[in-house]
Amino acid sequence: MTATANLATRLESVLGAHRVVAAEPELREYAIDGMVPGAIVRPASAQEAAEVARFAITEKLAIVASGSRSKLDLGMPPARYDLALDMTGLHEIAHFDPGDLTLSVDAGMPLRQLARMLAEKGQFLPLAVPCCETSTVAGALASGIDSTLRKQYGTPRDFLIGAEFVDGKGALCKSGGRVVKNVTGYDLHKLLIGSLGTLALITRLNFRTFTLPQAHGGQVACFSNLEGASAYRDAIEKSGLPLANLETLSPEMVAQTAAVLRETSAEFAGRLDPAKWCVYASFEGNEAVVPRIARDLQKLANEAAAAGSEILDAASDAHLGGILREAFDWLRWASPAVALFRIALPQSNPGDLANLLRVAQDSSLRAALLVRAAGIVHFTLFVESENESALHALENAAARVFSLAGAGHGHATLLHAPSKLKSRVNVWGPNRADLGMMRHVKHSFDPRNIFAPGRFVGGI
Repeated sequence: MTATANLATRLESVLGAHRVVAAEPELREYAIDGMVPGAIVRPASAQEAAEVARFAITEKLAIVASGSRSKLDLGMPPARYDLALDMTGLHEIAHFDPGDLTLSVDAGMPLRQLARMLAEKGQFLPLAVPCCETSTVAGALASGIDSTLRKQYGTPRDFLIGAEFVDGKGALCKSGGRVVKNVTGYDLHKLLIGSLGTLALITRLNFRTFTLPQAHGGQVACFSNLEGASAYRDAIEKSGLPLANLETLSPEMVAQTAAVLRETSAEFAGRLDPAKWCVYASFEGNEAVVPRIARDLQKLANEAAAAGSEILDAASDAHLGGILREAFDWLRWASPAVALFRIALPQSNPGDLANLLRVAQDSSLRAALLVRAAGIVHFTLFVESENESALHALENAAARVFSLAGAGHGHATLLHAPSKLKSRVNVWGPNRADLGMMRHVKHSFDPRNIFAPGRFVGGI
């Protein structure tokens, strides 16, 4: 009997054959950077997930939890990968009180399904994250991937009010509650955000929900250079206009966006000039506020001497906004090999952005910049193959990007990179000053190191 078959047999004795998969084709679907698990386990309850954790502790096995698997390539390859824990079997809504704007939902609930259910009650959850059509709630949270509604609604830290999870001892745990204000102690559940499943197995999440806005709109303003686009963006920020999203696109990013748009709306794609820097602003609110914001934006664009500006109707804004929301997903497949950085800068200025583009120019690499809200920059480098020359260029470029981010009192992460590059570059960059504290937190949650070991910062 092979090791895989033996592992599956032992798991079946714990959960039953219907919860365990060991067929090679399905195992490959759960691969992470070429690493394939020994078995797939599909629990249908938090109790079953806890049983798997206790089994892993006894057998000294490593677990990687997943939902739709749309973001499994985030982080470093796991140091060990024995069990893939598919959490999509936990997909119920445990509690929803529209009057109190509170929601409790299982980890494996698809975001799109949840959005439809909330919309029926005139509410929504501002998790506008990439891979939205397939992502699960817990996957979106654990990945730490950015929401394009962050500017107006904040990050999940601002509306996650509680969680239930299985810790590294196999115990069922709770943090926070179901009400917006609670006094249950430390907000341990917020540590799960962006943890890539290295701390615990998330089984349920509690959120504050929001009322759907009555109207939406957007604007695209174009400029001949980075300085003009940056000055216009600064003017918008200083105006205090309530925007849902604000993004700046480099010419290459405009070209990439237009190429994606062309698949569904050639006419709209033709209105984007790939020779220009573009600033996209999205706004929402009641029927009276949205037209006023549009007028104020057009006035600001005229004062900034924009080469062109256009107010988008709700449908066009939703279309473009949806494409940009999914940028992480389609950028990583836009070339045979892609290095996609997420750079957090306390204050991004034209000089910082120009320095990033200079990294690409010095390495003879094609690059796209997407300056997102709240000081987040997505910087993408494209190469046409994974040969030694290309990998060397990406490796050198990555070192410079990490250095530039640190010099600006920020931090860079490689959201996506070829597996061959990950063997040469740590996607998390240089070790951080708080690494000791992070290791302490990891040990407190997961003393046996069974949850996705090696995937997070500093080999956590």
